[in-house]
Amino acid sequence: MKHSLKRIVIGLACLGAVALAPVEATMTGNEVMQQVYTRPNGNNMSAQLIMTLTNNRGSTRERSIVQLRQDDGATEKKLMFFTAPADVRDTSFLNFSYSDGRSDDQWIYLPALKRVKRIASDNTGDSFMGSDFTYDDMGERHPSEDRHTIVGRETVDGWDVLVVESIPVDPKETYTRTVSWIVDGEWIGLKKEFYTADGKLGKMLAIDAYEKIDDIWVITDMTMSNVQKHTSTRIQMKDVSFGNELADSFFSERQMRIGPRT
Repeated sequence: MKHSLKRIVIGLACLGAVALAPVEATMTGNEVMQQVYTRPNGNNMSAQLIMTLTNNRGSTRERSIVQLRQDDGATEKKLMFFTAPADVRDTSFLNFSYSDGRSDDQWIYLPALKRVKRIASDNTGDSFMGSDFTYDDMGERHPSEDRHTIVGRETVDGWDVLVVESIPVDPKETYTRTVSWIVDGEWIGLKKEFYTADGKLGKMLAIDAYEKIDDIWVITDMTMSNVQKHTSTRIQMKDVSFGNELADSFFSERQMRIGPRT
């Protein structure tokens, strides 16, 4: 995606095609993260998501989600419809991300209130639907929002990996430093650590599986762990398909109320 996972490493980050050229020795951290942000990812995508939330006692809850995404190069539009269980059914989330670096626009539809609520910029650090992901994680983080430095190289599962430290430009960010492990030349993230102002590790994103679908590398399994609260949220992506053109009008407040049917 320029999508959820690219914001997270990446994003939510998550789906994306990969480039093939290896990183140059003179490449900067900013240039690396720009490659992550702009890598080809298909103009549109649909998938079934399974979100599994684990609390600090080890109990789990599972949620089913339909996700649809469309990207015209200037704006990425993503709709997520919760279909199960009953307590979240018919809830929907809409995210617009902009390639020019503007902040994302986000809305959530709450069926109990029968209204669409806009997510204020002050609330993007809040938990997304009770998970270990935030609203900020579910959108796109533009590279210009941080200062990036390559701080090392490692070999991970046979991949040549660049370790990139990112410091937010805005000092009021919840996490004052992140460290990302990026595959050199493929521009996909394998892991990301989030550090709080006191220097402690707050949470960690791990990419557990990925596969090639229609010549596009797709991250199909990832887990966000809150190491301080001892909770985690796993997102598995299934039935991924590309080439599903949707009208721009589909990504609307009206559709949020209607559900995933076209």
